[in-house]
Amino acid sequence: MYKKKILALLLSSIVLITSACSKVAKKVENNISKEESKLTISNVDLNDPNLDEKWKKEPRYGKKLIINFDGGLCASSLGVAHAKGYFAKEGLDTEIINNPNPKDAVATGKIDVMVEHISTSLIPSVNGMNITFTTAVNTGCRTMFVLKDSNIKNTKDLEGKVVGVNGGIGSGDHNISIRFFAKDGVDQTKVKFKPVENEALIQAMKNGEISACILSDQYAKQFIDRGIIRAIRSITFDDDFKNEPCCVLILNKKFVEENPITAAKITRAHKQASKWLQEHKEEAVDIIEANNWGSKDRDKDIYFLKTYNFNVSDEQTLKSLNDIIKDYKKFKLIDNNKEAKNILKNVWMPIKQ
Repeated sequence: MYKKKILALLLSSIVLITSACSKVAKKVENNISKEESKLTISNVDLNDPNLDEKWKKEPRYGKKLIINFDGGLCASSLGVAHAKGYFAKEGLDTEIINNPNPKDAVATGKIDVMVEHISTSLIPSVNGMNITFTTAVNTGCRTMFVLKDSNIKNTKDLEGKVVGVNGGIGSGDHNISIRFFAKDGVDQTKVKFKPVENEALIQAMKNGEISACILSDQYAKQFIDRGIIRAIRSITFDDDFKNEPCCVLILNKKFVEENPITAAKITRAHKQASKWLQEHKEEAVDIIEANNWGSKDRDKDIYFLKTYNFNVSDEQTLKSLNDIIKDYKKFKLIDNNKEAKNILKNVWMPIKQ
């Protein structure tokens, strides 16, 4: 009798344990299923016939989107996407503004979309700023210059010299400079950097305070034409950099997570505008001029648009981001313990191809 009671108790325990395990397994299975079915910008099917019904559930559905665009040629695909109706074709209501601090405004949700250089936005994103990249914008658009009569022929000659950087240490121009030096085998411990305002860089070279500096190609052209400066390194024209995207489309990260369909539509509209711009650069300048954007010099704007590639693939962008992260980790700009794949989960959110 006693053995029978023990056996019954054992059988009951087994039933209870089995039942509990089954419930736990089912719960885990359900959680995995939910995770797999969660809509993200990267798995949105923009050709889904039921997409509109899903889209209506997003917090920003039907609400105006604020696009930051300062009229610059590098980001002109944003202006084209708005002016030519690519955003409207996606059912998006957009307004163009020019915020003096767009990155902070995107991160805090005051504006929704902007374009900025990878060299100025990657590290803040890695360090927790609430921004992410969804597509490349263009190649170009900055170059390292010295005075035309300088005896400096290449970056190696800058060892023992001072390089001026607008924004100082950690700025985009500083980050571009050290990538040049790393590629060229320059001993960076022998190069000093000096913070100099952009408008004062040419004079600082003339005064002998600095020997070289990074300038935007557009700003530099007037000094090239007057025979004052010459290029020694460029992300626009040099073979080892010219295919890298310099700028990316930046959205608020939380916005992308909460509104994946809206974010995907923004990104697709921008991609379509970029493709059109790449193939119709002179017509694009007509739009730029009509909206009082650009430099107001038609020939100059056409020239520079032709130096940029606005049709950079997501594959090339991913490769470039991996290369830049690798370089930045070498320079200790990014924590070497952070794995690139984990960084990219947060900073790179492309749409489904």
